Amino acid sequence: MLQSKTRAWVSIDRNAILHNVEEIKKLLDEDSEIMAVVKANAYGHGDTVIAKLLENKGIHTFAVSSVDEALNLRRVGVSGDILILGYTPPVHFHYLIEENLLQNFLSLDYAEKVNEFASAYGVKIRGHIKVDTGMGRLGIRYTDDEDGYEDIKAVYQLEHLAVEGIFSHFSVADELDEENLNYTSHQIELFEKVLERLKEDKIEPGKRHIQNSYGILNYKLHYDFVRPGLLILGVTSDDAIPIKSNPDFIPALSWHANISYVKTVQPESSISYGRHYIAKSERKIATVSIGYADGVPREVSNSGMEVLVHGKRCPIIGNICMDQMMVDVSGIDGVCEGDVVTLVGKDGDEQIKIDEWSRKVPTINNDMLCRISARVPRFYSRLK
Repeated sequence: MLQSKTRAWVSIDRNAILHNVEEIKKLLDEDSEIMAVVKANAYGHGDTVIAKLLENKGIHTFAVSSVDEALNLRRVGVSGDILILGYTPPVHFHYLIEENLLQNFLSLDYAEKVNEFASAYGVKIRGHIKVDTGMGRLGIRYTDDEDGYEDIKAVYQLEHLAVEGIFSHFSVADELDEENLNYTSHQIELFEKVLERLKEDKIEPGKRHIQNSYGILNYKLHYDFVRPGLLILGVTSDDAIPIKSNPDFIPALSWHANISYVKTVQPESSISYGRHYIAKSERKIATVSIGYADGVPREVSNSGMEVLVHGKRCPIIGNICMDQMMVDVSGIDGVCEGDVVTLVGKDGDEQIKIDEWSRKVPTINNDMLCRISARVPRFYSRLK
């Protein structure tokens, strides 16, 4: 039986995470290592706890979005390499030195600014060069239309940078139609051309990586790192998207809240703001202590989205409020204050996956997981 922990909470199964890591390893070239992407608070799962768990199990390289996220990991004793995938403002360059961080050298101009700062202190700042092979976001452009090789080469030659790697990022590795398969294959070809030109110029590229989660699932490549994020947590961006592999992932996150009040309402009674739900018959309604300030998307109000109560599916009714929502529990015996409602996870024989919520919004699982508010406490299972 599910036990109440607080008004609303998330449970994280650490054993599932370790299981998922082993499943990822089965998909990799034997020489590839995992660079665990724990940005955005590890997609809502808790970056510091997840990173420490992985480091204790032999993963020593991490990726984050910002210097702030990197500092979070350092503060709890994560000692492995941390690559900042995004932009670090010059005012924070000193952290790259003080905390021994790896920076994304995302353009020649930017790398020169980092180099100038490092020169002033007589040190070298570590990092990887980002090559844009078609994502169109960050990185030195190297496409059929733009040859940024000389800029890439110039970054390697900056005296006060320690360029320890080079990477790119897939934009459609999750798509298996012919057009997008060709696009991803061409991204790989462009990345390989850069590596070949560096070899011709006798420049050691350092660690090479291009595979995000779907790149791991759909492509067998031979680079030094892969960058799984969601896969470590047992989910993909969209359950309906086909993949080429067949891993046995276990979702690590479940999401729960308490029932705070149960009442019976008569026909024509309205529920919640806006009176968008009007009871057509006598109904038993439970108020649940969770709302959009906790990350429950207000967009799913009156959409037919369901939660689990006593192992049975029950629809959310009326507009979702900031701190509360209402559920129709008619026909379920014994529902009372303090009972646990499952938004994501298993209860008895039933299960609701995060993908159901994503589909109702509609969005992707990455987004939906990141919406779970910081005010919702995370509880972690013991390791077996």
